[in-house]
Amino acid sequence: MSDVGNQSCLATAEDFTSFLLCVFHSLEQWAGLGKAEDYLSVMEYLLWVFTPLAVVFILPFLIVILLYLSILFVHVFKRKNQLKDAYCNNLWDGARKTLATLWDGHGAIWHGYEIHGMEKIPEEGAALIVYYHGAIPIDYYYFLASVLLQKGRTCHSVADHLVFKIPGIKPLLEVFSVIHGPQEECVRALRGGHLLGISPGGVREALFSDETYPLIWGHRRGFAQVAIDAQVPIIPMFTRNLREGFRSLGRLKFFRWLYERFRLPFAPIYGGFPVKFRTYLGDPIPYDPNVNAVELAAKVQQAVQSLVDRHQEIPGNVLRALLERFPSKHKEE
Repeated sequence: MSDVGNQSCLATAEDFTSFLLCVFHSLEQWAGLGKAEDYLSVMEYLLWVFTPLAVVFILPFLIVILLYLSILFVHVFKRKNQLKDAYCNNLWDGARKTLATLWDGHGAIWHGYEIHGMEKIPEEGAALIVYYHGAIPIDYYYFLASVLLQKGRTCHSVADHLVFKIPGIKPLLEVFSVIHGPQEECVRALRGGHLLGISPGGVREALFSDETYPLIWGHRRGFAQVAIDAQVPIIPMFTRNLREGFRSLGRLKFFRWLYERFRLPFAPIYGGFPVKFRTYLGDPIPYDPNVNAVELAAKVQQAVQSLVDRHQEIPGNVLRALLERFPSKHKEE
């Protein structure tokens, strides 16, 4: 039918434009679409109807974004003298403080981030900080920023080897003293008088823990041996509502099998909810030469679990965590 239509068009068309219109109508009839103008008119009508609705919802959202960007600018501007001094002393110190200020502002604005027990972080000298690992450890980024801004100290960190494979991330890891984590390197950092943060649960805890906040440490004791070799205290750390901010679908059997079989951390993560984050630091566990790595690891795990039990309502609830952003809805602990 299309060939017949084309021949008819060739016979009747006076110019090229007429030929194209004739072919287009022939295709409409062949495809059984009727007149395309009708469909276009309907689409135009729907666009006319829904455009005001889209504007009604999109514009307030854009205003909220602008508002938060303005607050972030004020937060950075408030620290302009500190940033100026940091850049005068050292270029990388300035870069670190600038990024820390941005992260600190993001935490304050989006999650009302607070730290309880910052006085337990020593002003100088080494300590090992052991923390619960969320689906995305964004609380730890806020913590690093707060330690840098409030204590003037850069906390070294241990990250999974997969982090080092992210294209282009190496300069950032170097600036913030992130290491892969061989025990010798960790001990060296602590003996150098630095703070060091590590999560024994790591990727497995990030993917497979859930709103009931189980600690998934397995038989990992390397962190305890590091503290013993460096003769430093261990400070336990936990953030309330961390799993309500971001959650993982790793509890599904397929993703668990995928990780255990191929070590592929491909479990979807969802969230980004502006829930209330409160980081709690427990009492430091001092170095004891009479305690071995197995005993120390168990003691630290118990300390982190105690923070979870004391400060986290289980199971976690996103709505409840959102309401905690409003002081009248939350009873201070």
